[in-house]
Amino acid sequence: MSTTDDSFSVPHDPIDMQRPALKERWWHIMDTWKVGIIPLPLFLLAGVLIAIDCLGGKLPSDIVVMVATLAFFGFACGEFGKRLPIVGKLGAAAICATFIPSAMVYYGLLPDVVVESTTKFYKSTNILYLYICCIIVGSIMSMNRTVLIQGFLRIFFPMLCGEIVGMIVGMGVGLALGMEPFQIFFFIILPIMAGGVGEGAIPLSIGYAALLHMDQGVALGRVLPMVMLGGLTAIIISGCLNQLGKRFPHLTGEGQLMPNRANADTSSSQPVVSGKTDVTTIASGALLAVLLYMIGMLGHKLIGLPAPVGMLFVAVLVKLCNGASPRLLEGSQVVYKFFQTSVTYPILFAVGVAITPWQELVNAFTLNNLLVIVSTVSALVATGFFVGKKIGMHPIDVAIVSCCQSGQGGTGDVAILTAGNRMSLMPFAQIATRIGGAINVSVSLLVLGNFLV
Repeated sequence: MSTTDDSFSVPHDPIDMQRPALKERWWHIMDTWKVGIIPLPLFLLAGVLIAIDCLGGKLPSDIVVMVATLAFFGFACGEFGKRLPIVGKLGAAAICATFIPSAMVYYGLLPDVVVESTTKFYKSTNILYLYICCIIVGSIMSMNRTVLIQGFLRIFFPMLCGEIVGMIVGMGVGLALGMEPFQIFFFIILPIMAGGVGEGAIPLSIGYAALLHMDQGVALGRVLPMVMLGGLTAIIISGCLNQLGKRFPHLTGEGQLMPNRANADTSSSQPVVSGKTDVTTIASGALLAVLLYMIGMLGHKLIGLPAPVGMLFVAVLVKLCNGASPRLLEGSQVVYKFFQTSVTYPILFAVGVAITPWQELVNAFTLNNLLVIVSTVSALVATGFFVGKKIGMHPIDVAIVSCCQSGQGGTGDVAILTAGNRMSLMPFAQIATRIGGAINVSVSLLVLGNFLV
């Protein structure tokens, strides 16, 4: 038998007793005090290291340093927006992450080395396209096959109705304000629905320069602010729709366009993330997204279809044909969730610094412009809401996709879906932006050319 003699026990050292408490307290700070997803101590360390580089006069633009830089500023701006009263729940985080950096650049509040390195990194790496392809592929691979095909077949009708009603309402408001019809349509309404900057504003400015015999820079200067204000309006409306969905849950599918009916094909239900996905599966999911985007790039070279749209169609085909195993689908879904939670605000910060001109936005803030833009976007979204509901779709989710019809291209889709907490709708948002914008620009320039002849 073994016995325990307390007389021989060694007294506990008070310092040793305090050590576990201090360790657990530190761990508690690391796990619960966060700025975005970054533990507060790491956030402060990142700020100190970035400041040291800035004081040295050079901030490297390589991916290692830029990951820390974009994360630091992006999550700081996003966290600030989230904590704003009232508007913090209406998409202010996405707005702040995009437009605060733009204002800081304009007013000289952001160090020049940060601006130069961020701009160089963003434009040289095309990191936005990596983000979009991982979001698109992950969201498609996680969808129910039946719901996916029904959503793609039905989404075009609310989009078309929304554009028609939006144009009519915008024209009506502009005419009521005494504005010229030509200016209302071609320099306010059309830029809003043109599909962003690269696919919309720039082609429009080239077409206007050729058809109206004006300088392209002048045309772009008039078109670009309308694109930005339309996108800003769409972000705010998307945030409001998200809150509406929380109040009336029966109006939303929380990222699903179509109700997942009980008689849906159970074999095609979306994969469930087990939480035990191995690293090789996750890497394979990321590689699948990249390879599908490369196929989209090849399609762009051959037939001129925008690479994200080409990739989208191929991803849908892979999903419908069961071309990816359940493990690969799960890996794609984990990659999607990683980019959604960890990369969104850093990307928006880079967009704000590199390609969002603050002065252009400020110059467009006239009462007449605002009234036409807000009425156009609101009518477009409201039409999508009611038409979507009428044809058996989730109206709030359809309305958020309709918001993307007036966004700033891919960057606008990211901000709008972030504000609406519906990143899984990215495939449909790309259709609204890329295909809808391209059709609007092509048809409008064709009509303008025939009108001037």
